[in-house]
Amino acid sequence: MKKIICLSILLSMGFTAAHSETKKIHQLPVLETSALVPHLTTRISWSQFPQPKYNIEDLKSRDRSAVIRVEADETGTVTKTSVQESTGLTHLDNILLSAIRNAKVKPYIQDEIPVAVIGYQTFNLRLSHNDQESCDFTFQSENWIKQNSDKKTAFKYKIQPHIEISTDDLKGHDRTINFSLKVDKHGNVNKVDIRKGSGSYDLDQNLVQAVMHTPLEIKRTASTLWMYKKSKFKDSIQFKLDKCQ
Repeated sequence: MKKIICLSILLSMGFTAAHSETKKIHQLPVLETSALVPHLTTRISWSQFPQPKYNIEDLKSRDRSAVIRVEADETGTVTKTSVQESTGLTHLDNILLSAIRNAKVKPYIQDEIPVAVIGYQTFNLRLSHNDQESCDFTFQSENWIKQNSDKKTAFKYKIQPHIEISTDDLKGHDRTINFSLKVDKHGNVNKVDIRKGSGSYDLDQNLVQAVMHTPLEIKRTASTLWMYKKSKFKDSIQFKLDKCQ
């Protein structure tokens, strides 16, 4: 009789332990693997372009260039940087890395979902030409000139885009940039595409960042009532060495 009672207790304990284990298994959280693979690109698009702060003395009497590898999360925050091609000067490399960490990447949109980005940013750092007087340009695009001359335009800039371009940035050549703008129903620019570049990536990106932060005024007609879809417009700008303001 005692053997039977002991056996019953052991069986009962085994069942209770197994039941408890089964219950624990069912309570484990389900892991989701919905993270998207980062978008790989040879050129980073910026919502806030890097602004390295250096002196001419930092170049050590010669022009310098570098390529920096950049990783950013889906919010555009830079998470990792590394030197792909060095300027040859560690101090100058660190200045570029610091500028990138303080900048903001424009996330890549995949199926209307922002994803992380991995890409490269090139820097060309040149000595100032002391024998040439440098001056700054203002934004004088084809559309801007027309709208301020009361000529008919498909859209208007509500404010003049702010650019930071000087004659030094032209590297001795006149430059022209043809670009297009994708605009939402509120007149906010959500994408700028370079249709024909100036030949200088930094110059093109400077323009992109200026236009991206400028609201537009769209004239709606019977043929442009796109209340719930994007619209696309074109513009062009010239930078001439002998016409700097």
